[in-house]
Amino acid sequence: MNPFSYVAPTDAVEALAALGDHESNGMALGAAKFIAGGTNLLDLMKENVMRPARLIDINGLPYERIEETASGGLMLGALARNADTAYHPAVRSRYPLLSAAILAGASPQLRNMATNGGNLLQRTRCYYFYDSTVPCNKREPGTGCSAIGGLSRQHAILGASEHCIATHPSDMCVALAALGAIVHVQSPSSSRQIPFADFHRLPGDRPDQDTHLAFDELITHVELPEARGFAGHSVYLKIRERASYAFALVSVAAALELAEDGSIRQARLALGGVAHKPWRDTEVEQALMGAMPSEPVFAKAADALLRTAHGQGANDFKIPLAHRAIVRALSLAVQGTVTNTGERLNGEESV
Repeated sequence: MNPFSYVAPTDAVEALAALGDHESNGMALGAAKFIAGGTNLLDLMKENVMRPARLIDINGLPYERIEETASGGLMLGALARNADTAYHPAVRSRYPLLSAAILAGASPQLRNMATNGGNLLQRTRCYYFYDSTVPCNKREPGTGCSAIGGLSRQHAILGASEHCIATHPSDMCVALAALGAIVHVQSPSSSRQIPFADFHRLPGDRPDQDTHLAFDELITHVELPEARGFAGHSVYLKIRERASYAFALVSVAAALELAEDGSIRQARLALGGVAHKPWRDTEVEQALMGAMPSEPVFAKAADALLRTAHGQGANDFKIPLAHRAIVRALSLAVQGTVTNTGERLNGEESV
């Protein structure tokens, strides 16, 4: 591991000032990096993928609380741990989709350390990105994408480019995308709010840039809008190769608000494991509004959501897998709120 300096500021002004001369876009070597739980950054440092010249420990900043908002939502502190967020009573009762997604990810030990802000900034788990001996445009722009024509079983079927076919690894972010979360960030001169749909980037010709976060911005909170009627009919379905501590081949965050006659009043639908960012299409959701829930209706929604899907050969199976997962998740959501393992969060009998 390369030598680096370490500072532990106590407020955002001090933390942002600590970027100093190490400011840099993307993941350039020598950049200063914020660290909280460290569950991803330390791995990348050990693998020599990232070599920050300075670590800025932000655990002393006051962003660990989860609080009500005036508009009826929740404000999740960026430094609140994933486990604390998943088990928070207001999250479990009003946003069970988020709780289920967090609990489907990583391991209990990692969830106890990982922070909400850090979860948003996870780097891809592409094998080639972690292997510093092979070309990778995400790690070193302009060197090529070894995954294209290589081992692509885990890779993207939506939104990829000729420069990168990596996928975003987070479960939590898929639920946040479906819920329409808002990311609050602070820079030395101002603060701003970023709709979750605009926070992460598709690879394009700059796959080294995962988000639209500027180098001198710090995530302070993630805001959940008012829960509406989704709490009673939401499902996070995660398809993976083993039941414990595995990243999704395909995941689906589905939430429905049903009218008294059983028709769909509102729908939310997002996919994970299939693109460089959580994949959501609001036009598909709007097309479900007013429809009576049925497998043919959900299959049509899956067709629309996957209309541009394209495999690399080894991951072609993801397209029909995602289609079936979408139909399954929406069908389960009609029956009530369940986790990806079939356990009901509200204590009722499993489906």
